[in-house]
Amino acid sequence: MVPLTELSIIVIVGIVLFLFFFFYFVPISLFITAYFSGVKVKIMRDLVGMRFRKVPPVVIVRSLITAIKAGLHLTNDQLEAHYLAGGNVVNVVNALISANKANLDLSFERATAIDLAGRDVLEAVKMSVIPKVIETPMVSAVAKDGIQLKAVARITVRANIERLVGGAGEATILARVGEGIVSTIGSSDSHKAVLENPDRISKVVLQKGLDSGTAFEILSIDIADVDVGTNIGAILQADQAEADLKVARAKAEERRAAAVALEQENKAEIAKMKAKVVEAESEVPKAISEAFRNGNLGVMDYYNLRNLQADTDMRKSISESDESKKDDK
Repeated sequence: MVPLTELSIIVIVGIVLFLFFFFYFVPISLFITAYFSGVKVKIMRDLVGMRFRKVPPVVIVRSLITAIKAGLHLTNDQLEAHYLAGGNVVNVVNALISANKANLDLSFERATAIDLAGRDVLEAVKMSVIPKVIETPMVSAVAKDGIQLKAVARITVRANIERLVGGAGEATILARVGEGIVSTIGSSDSHKAVLENPDRISKVVLQKGLDSGTAFEILSIDIADVDVGTNIGAILQADQAEADLKVARAKAEERRAAAVALEQENKAEIAKMKAKVVEAESEVPKAISEAFRNGNLGVMDYYNLRNLQADTDMRKSISESDESKKDDK
């Protein structure tokens, strides 16, 4: 066996590297696959050029083969341009094939616009063929009789290809349907009417055209469940009665405080009057003595006055004792 020299090793490594880079930039196997699939691509202009334009040839060529085999007329320039714009080439091609098989009018330009807008174009095509059912969260509303109802609705929607770009999403549909349920229940005279005929909610809500401006078309709205909640009217009446009671208590307390203040004022007036009476009574002995000195009051007159005062005190004590006996009984 001939030993390998250093020069031989360098030559072998160089050949290996050359073959690696050659087959990397010139994907011969991919060219052969495209040729036998009926897809015309040029090695230098298309395959090698994609490498220099930072586009993976495998993604473009295989997607182009899939599209042509499905009967679509696409070019590698279209797919390459969409890839460079940041789109999902494989998803767009699959969506176009699905739309073509389902006889949906979906052009390559619209499909790429939907994809670049951030929506899943393949999922949209599937929703156009097979409608999707979305369920609202529990929606609470109060009828005119004050009874709360809780409803859950199932909405069957179909994607509208024409409005996928710029149209509102599922959240808008759910919000609009929830608002329609609340307004329909709120306009009902009785909660019993809603329980007896829940499809009335569906009919009223469906007539409002809630899918306007959205990326979907509402096919049906079905009420899945209706439950009776609390008696909001009774709670409000009880709260109002409690508030009225507090107001009445406050007013009564205000009147009691005013009465207490008036009583204190009357007591003060009585005390002033008693003070004046005491002061006047203190002047009586002085007046009597003055009358004696001036000769205007005799001895007999004085005794008669004392007897009259004693008789008055006796009558007063008797009346007070009778009142105390009545109280004891």
